[in-house]
Amino acid sequence: MSTASPLTQPGDARRWHRIRTIENPWVRNGMIVLAAAYLVWSTATLEINWIRVGEGFPRAANMILRMLPPDFSRWSLLFKGTLESVQMAVAASFVGMLLAVPVGICGASNLVPRPVYLAARTFIILSRTFHEIIVAIFFVKIFGFGPLAGVLTLIVASTSFISKMLAEDIENMPPGQLEAIRATGASFAQLLVYCVSPQALPRYLGVSIYRLDANIRHSTVVGIVGAGGIGQVLAASFSRYDYDFSLAILLTIISLVFFGEFFSNWVRNQLR
Repeated sequence: MSTASPLTQPGDARRWHRIRTIENPWVRNGMIVLAAAYLVWSTATLEINWIRVGEGFPRAANMILRMLPPDFSRWSLLFKGTLESVQMAVAASFVGMLLAVPVGICGASNLVPRPVYLAARTFIILSRTFHEIIVAIFFVKIFGFGPLAGVLTLIVASTSFISKMLAEDIENMPPGQLEAIRATGASFAQLLVYCVSPQALPRYLGVSIYRLDANIRHSTVVGIVGAGGIGQVLAASFSRYDYDFSLAILLTIISLVFFGEFFSNWVRNQLR
């Protein structure tokens, strides 16, 4: 005797049904209509000048033609800017690694008192709120154009990023291990050396290497606002309509980022 439900046909058990995030078709289709309406409304409020957009395509084609072939004749300027970007990235990564240790430890709720935890977390949140470009503009206004503003920008970004990862790794540690070390009468320094460090160190080094790779990329961006590096050379070349040299700079930046990516992957593989 068939036991099929009155609402189910006998063949439905063998029929494939697509799994949807929102099963109700009225709700699903209504959300699609609302999303499409919002897209149309938001695009209309941008006040896009479509005539000017159409005129931009010939200008883009002209700029691309003027970029070819790339001009590497000023290789000394390219080398100087690239070396400055690498120096900025390495220095900021090293200082950020050092500063991230105390900030990360103070940002772990299972290690420090509540006021210290809140102060460290406030610093991490505030330093991660603003993009590197905004921080670079701030430091350029204070210290002027040059690599110092770029290094300080990348130090802030490195410290906040690495300390956040370190604090979360420490907080994710099994509480029994911390309690066992505390039960032996170990001091806070001994707790860090014999319990926290062995577990957090591999992750800390991996995140630091990743941040070095990110700093190499960001060092080419912050220079656009005058914070030194190859990005500052790129901004100057665009302002002079020196497009063939701009393409040479862009190719150099691509090569630099590729090298940083390969180096980062190699170091992380060695740490595994």
